[in-house]
Amino acid sequence: MKRQPTHTGAILKKDYLLPLGITVTDMASKLRVSRKTLSKILNENGAITPEMALRLSRAFSTTPDLWLNLQSNFDLW
Repeated sequence: MKRQPTHTGAILKKDYLLPLGITVTDMASKLRVSRKTLSKILNENGAITPEMALRLSRAFSTTPDLWLNLQSNFDLW
């Protein structure tokens, strides 16, 4: 890979929240996490944990592996 992978929070924001018109507050409520926790991830200051990967996979009908692999690729870069 020649360029740094996109942060998982940027992918979450750009590909999921914005197109679906979901606010940070609404998503945090749905995930049952604080708005601050979600904001840290979306602002690329926080990482996806296994617990958060499970929550996101349930919310968006994806797999936890998707979120963990995105985070792992970013971290390993």
